[in-house]
Amino acid sequence: MTAIWPAVAGFAGTLWASRAGQGRTRFEAWQKRQLDRWLARDLPRVAFYADAPPRLHDLPVIDKAVVMARFQDFNRGGITADQGWLAFAGAGRIGTVSIGASTGTSGNRMLYAVTPEEQARWVGTMLAKTVPGFLWQTERVAVILPQASALYDSAGRTRRLKLQFFDLGQGVESWADRLTAFAPTCVIAPPRVLRRLAELPLPLSPRRLYSGAETLDPIDRAVIEARFGLPLGQIYMATEGLFAVTCPQGRLHLAEDSVHFEFLPVGDGLVTPLISGFRRRFQIMARYRMNDLLRLSPHACPCGSPLRVVEEVVGRMDDSFTFDRADGTAILVTPDVLRNAVLDAARDITDFRIWREAREGLVLILSPEVPAPSAQAAQAALQAQINRRGLAVAVSLRRAPLGFDPGRKLRRVENRWPAGGGQPAPPSASNSLP
Repeated sequence: MTAIWPAVAGFAGTLWASRAGQGRTRFEAWQKRQLDRWLARDLPRVAFYADAPPRLHDLPVIDKAVVMARFQDFNRGGITADQGWLAFAGAGRIGTVSIGASTGTSGNRMLYAVTPEEQARWVGTMLAKTVPGFLWQTERVAVILPQASALYDSAGRTRRLKLQFFDLGQGVESWADRLTAFAPTCVIAPPRVLRRLAELPLPLSPRRLYSGAETLDPIDRAVIEARFGLPLGQIYMATEGLFAVTCPQGRLHLAEDSVHFEFLPVGDGLVTPLISGFRRRFQIMARYRMNDLLRLSPHACPCGSPLRVVEEVVGRMDDSFTFDRADGTAILVTPDVLRNAVLDAARDITDFRIWREAREGLVLILSPEVPAPSAQAAQAALQAQINRRGLAVAVSLRRAPLGFDPGRKLRRVENRWPAGGGQPAPPSASNSLP
């Protein structure tokens, strides 16, 4: 089978499954049929699920630690983690299977394994969600990420679609001229990179912009959209799969046409997802617990898509802070609460960091250029937000340059206290598989 047909199937299937007007009930019935077939046909083909019942809610909740400890049991090739890491450091392949890895934002990297057919289908899916017009007009897509991905290897091989990868680790200045010469019609990059491009005198005029790989903060969105005169879309994606893409109406839709989502409430109207990627047939994971915090929208999108809308990708559970009150109750403080406190306090603050470096202490880091009244107002607002929760946590102010670091993901709110993980234990399952 050539790569073109899975790509065509991914493109057409994505447009059909998420088409406007079919309604949520009809979509859910279609999704259930796809999921049930995957559970019955594909799950038993890997060792971890060999004796599993073909019922989603009877399966255990798993996470990155489980998958990496038993990597060979989650893929049909029996590829071990050691074999995967060796291949990743070399040619990036074992036979025809491509091996990739996450960038390790939380300190632990994760492997993934995909077949050529899955790569091609993924490309078709991405095209349908981001640049469906490439069929009748040429698209030049610039992908700017910390490392290349095997998923992009099969893209950019048609007359109307050109894709170039730009290595963020090398620094923007090293490839700025090449990016300008490429004249991208679409740019996909972390928000800190898009902001950097917005602040440089580069003659770029894309038709579409997508942020990905990092949390998108309002202060970055404003700068990027003002410079390019375009609405900034989002691609919510991780090693585990593609999870959401912004529609033409500017709403972020879950990729429920390829992933089944369950949601665990964590407080303050936020949820963390369990994902089951029913399009993946080589490396299989069901009820995989993500480490992200989402705020779902209760409203349907004006675009008519039946796919659910995400109001905001708030951040990671790793960067939520759990503090103890005097009465012993634990309080979870999420990144959005802290971020909004700073931004609402002083409109001239365009960058900041909030670090937890001690059990009962937070540090607000601002550039020396921020005026003293604004810095003090932000510190006071952050302290007030903490006090309202009945916590005896001191907020200190630190001045330091906040430069652009191409080698590290931007995490404005970060847990740097070794003992303060902030992430609740994964929910227990009623059964476990061998």
